[in-house]
Amino acid sequence: MQKFDADGIRELLSAVASGTMGVEAALGRLSTLPFEAMQGATVDHHRALRKGFGEVIYCAGKTPAQVAGIAAKMAERSSRLLGTRATPEQYSAARKKVRGLQYDPQSRVLWLVRDPKPGHAGVVVVAAGTSDLPVAEEAARTLQVMGHDPVRIADVGVAGLHRLLSHLPTLTEARVIVAVAGMEGALPSVIAGLVAAPVIAVPTSVGYGASFGGVAALLAMLNSCASGLAVVNIDNGFGAGYMAAMMNNQCVQMKKAR
Repeated sequence: MQKFDADGIRELLSAVASGTMGVEAALGRLSTLPFEAMQGATVDHHRALRKGFGEVIYCAGKTPAQVAGIAAKMAERSSRLLGTRATPEQYSAARKKVRGLQYDPQSRVLWLVRDPKPGHAGVVVVAAGTSDLPVAEEAARTLQVMGHDPVRIADVGVAGLHRLLSHLPTLTEARVIVAVAGMEGALPSVIAGLVAAPVIAVPTSVGYGASFGGVAALLAMLNSCASGLAVVNIDNGFGAGYMAAMMNNQCVQMKKAR
């Protein structure tokens, strides 16, 4: 089955150019390039070419059978697969159709990597508290599947600021930092005031009543006086990890071009 990432298309074009594959045969393989319709879903096989990484399955609200079907279609044409907010039942159904599929119950991420390569350094994922780890791990797993090797720092919230300062050398060397915090959401502001790297802040729904399910942390991060800080939605570790991967990719490409 034709792989629709950049490497797969390059191989296909090379085969046509060398004469080992005819034009009509190549056209047949490209016939489902833009998307593939299936019951209840339309799989975007073209996204890896447009974005550098394929479509990601948001598993919440889907049945185990739906997740398994979508995962199987995507795995036919891609060596990497990522699904977020997955349940053990969804993973159990999907792994019957996708050999090598893995699952992490803490982050609720399922993934497939058939072409493991050394990940790019440069990203640090920081969790304010142990209760923030599920969201932080969603970001870290996203980064890993997208080809990066994030450094993880956990339980360094502002209630004990000295714990964070002990990691300052690692933070100052980062190209991108993902800072995850609930409660009052102060950690990203502190980090952004200490480093030159851009900080992606992730508010979590961790906290007592007046945290309003993460709204207090979200508003605190949006109102930060520290420069170089951007904010994603509440509990959106995937969004932060994806953005950090895109930013680090740019750094890696610029370094190669020198």
